[in-house]
Amino acid sequence: MAETFPVRCPACGRANSYTPPVFPCACGSPVTPPLDPVASPVELTHRNWSETWVTVRCGSCGRQDEWPQPEVGCACGTVARIPVRPPEAEPVAGVPRSGEAPAGGASGTGPAGPTGPPGTAAAAGTPGAGGRTGGAAGGPLAGRPPQRPAFRPVTIRTARDAVATAALYLRWLGFQDVRQPDARPVPSAAVDLRAPGLVAQVDPTTAPADLRAVECVWLNGLTASATTVYFALAGYTEEARVRADELAIPLFVMDLTGMPQPLNDPADRLVGAGG
Repeated sequence: MAETFPVRCPACGRANSYTPPVFPCACGSPVTPPLDPVASPVELTHRNWSETWVTVRCGSCGRQDEWPQPEVGCACGTVARIPVRPPEAEPVAGVPRSGEAPAGGASGTGPAGPTGPPGTAAAAGTPGAGGRTGGAAGGPLAGRPPQRPAFRPVTIRTARDAVATAALYLRWLGFQDVRQPDARPVPSAAVDLRAPGLVAQVDPTTAPADLRAVECVWLNGLTASATTVYFALAGYTEEARVRADELAIPLFVMDLTGMPQPLNDPADRLVGAGG
């Protein structure tokens, strides 16, 4: 289990808990991005696909692969990018860095492997709980029914991946027959997902979802007498977040690891109760 540690929001100073994702190396070993405990998080104001990947070195075999840059969302609406140490600063099993003792005599590598970041121990069953601190349900996944298995995220590389991830997450919540109403290619705009009793909106664009977008999905749900849910890749404007709270619309933000994170109390309650 990867460790959890606080990340301070560069905009408001709030400390948000973050659990770095664990990726599978081709050699079969788990790889966790080695977060830099010295460098400060940077506010993400514009998302560029070419800049959302970071090179991570496997601590077991030395292979270097590109994985999503770690990010964490804050309750103030800011998305912060977390710096990662360069591959050359990370050791490979049995090959110590200059001035270090041989592998096997050091401690503190943790269950996530030698690339695991420092921090406080993670609570069991809380992967990706980085979107908010606290919440009505005691945390994003605190109220998850015991019989529900852990959500298995899928890396997001394209807009279509974002829509597919939201559909998988809704099925994980318990909504059945989640589908896109038409078979047209995913456009560079928000996409509808429907299921019995559900109207969901997925925004894979690089701009925060605004007030009008939130009100539109609420009206669509009202017309269909259905639950409404919103997923956004770039977060939400402050006006959209306030309006969603007033209308009790669950808001989720998705990072490139494919783990949707609840951003408000309605989202916490939905995660706890399921579809």
